[in-house]
Amino acid sequence: MEFLYVVPVLLFSVVVHEVAHAWQALREGDTTARDLGRITLNPLPHLDLVGSLIVPVVLHLLPGSLIFGWAKPVPVNPANYRSYRAGDIRVSLAGIVSNLILVTGCAVALVVLFRVGGVWATTGALGSALAKVLTYGVLINLFLAWFNLIPVPPLDGSHVLRHFLPQRLAVPYEAMGRFGIGILVLIGVFFGQAFTIVFAPVLLTFDWIMRLALG
Repeated sequence: MEFLYVVPVLLFSVVVHEVAHAWQALREGDTTARDLGRITLNPLPHLDLVGSLIVPVVLHLLPGSLIFGWAKPVPVNPANYRSYRAGDIRVSLAGIVSNLILVTGCAVALVVLFRVGGVWATTGALGSALAKVLTYGVLINLFLAWFNLIPVPPLDGSHVLRHFLPQRLAVPYEAMGRFGIGILVLIGVFFGQAFTIVFAPVLLTFDWIMRLALG
């Protein structure tokens, strides 16, 4: 049953993340994403068969019930930005900022729900369902924001870091994007403890928000 709560929240969160990239790219002067219909909350233009459907289902069936996924990356043309360096940084960070905004919104809604709803928020069917959706909204968006900050190409954090590297390092660093996700998967499979350490701040922040919400 948890799957029925997690998947819609995950899909909405990754769609908002990609829309934020597209919207900020338009503000920077690039119309590529807009022209391809990617500035929309309609999930269909954003869904990726593997990342949005197959991976979440497979992960749910594996021990631990970990849920993760992604949408199709938004196509942008940084050459159209009014300021290439600043524009690329802002577009790259826009998705992360959107996830943090969702974290804040869900956290505030949880506080209101538990403080106003009281017992209804934990025992009533509707209140309990809403609490679960908001709780997953906090956790999933914290995870997405933190994950995308990891400076491994092609994740968003790498787009920021490369602008602060000398050219002789920036070029091969960016080229790593072809293998970046594969590297992360291998680390997760063979050095799972490393991810536990990397994502410790996410769990600490989530725990703090939940204690705040529950009073």
